[in-house]
Amino acid sequence: MIISWNTTQACNIKCLHCYRDAGTKRSDELSTAEGKKLLSEMAKAGFKIIILSGGEPLIRPDIYELISHARSVGMRPVLGTNGILITDEVAVKLKEAGLARAGISLDSTDKKQHDYFRQCEGAWEQTMRGMEACRKAGLPFQVHTTAMNWNESEITNITDLAVEVGAAAHHVFFLVPTGRGKEIENTTLKTAQYEALLERILDKQAEVSIELKPTCAPQFMRIAKQRKMEMRFTRGCLAGTAYCVVLPNGDVHPCPYLPLKVGNVRDTAFDVLWRESSLFHDLRHEELKGGCGRCGYDKICGGCRARAYYYSDGDYLAEEPWCDYGR
Repeated sequence: MIISWNTTQACNIKCLHCYRDAGTKRSDELSTAEGKKLLSEMAKAGFKIIILSGGEPLIRPDIYELISHARSVGMRPVLGTNGILITDEVAVKLKEAGLARAGISLDSTDKKQHDYFRQCEGAWEQTMRGMEACRKAGLPFQVHTTAMNWNESEITNITDLAVEVGAAAHHVFFLVPTGRGKEIENTTLKTAQYEALLERILDKQAEVSIELKPTCAPQFMRIAKQRKMEMRFTRGCLAGTAYCVVLPNGDVHPCPYLPLKVGNVRDTAFDVLWRESSLFHDLRHEELKGGCGRCGYDKICGGCRARAYYYSDGDYLAEEPWCDYGR
């Protein structure tokens, strides 16, 4: 199982799509001691991989201590970062702390497009330097790309760039309109483009040795099954079933894009919330509605629950809006 902790709301840039609307640190963020307690409770609940993200997690001065603690309780710590703050020294410290892999965001091969999307002049160059710092330190890293209508044609070109710079994987995140992402909803990939890009990503997987994984596009599991492709993944959407997120202040949500509060780890131990939440129970056991309940692939796909919630006016069990299969 895999879990995310948005360790801080603070960020050094102001990306147009940010699901957390990051920028300024919250006054009620979990302390180092509370963070260590949380990590221990996550391990107790059975989680094996912890994604430390933000905001920008490298802004937290205790990030190395948190990484080390995650290791000490038997978890595999990975980082979600824009890469700008990864210098040669930082990469070495991350590796020494026990970081297993850094996920670094890159949204275009065009420097100006990436910098505009990230709202930071020079971001592309600094991000690429961060990747090189990881490579030199022997710290594995992967490239994260948000797919939208303006960059979908170059997604597999970014894969080629990821291979060229030594990345271990390329994960493609399909935009879900939440946080600041609501303001650019018109850039989301709709049905035909959505499906076509998934097909292209799976085609590309046959050409490259690094792992390609669509995220927030669970239909890739259905397409892989139809193609009889071997996949190490067991399900597309993991929200509330084998994944959830903890916000900077300790609130627990089923995923970063599904803004429904399960509880807060300051009030209830995380492992108890994971075990006893009625919302998690629904996501694990209730039948999905519409096409998602009829298509025959609900057990391995699940439809994006966050996208269903957004486009159905709040029904997290509704059908995935941008998939025609089963309708």
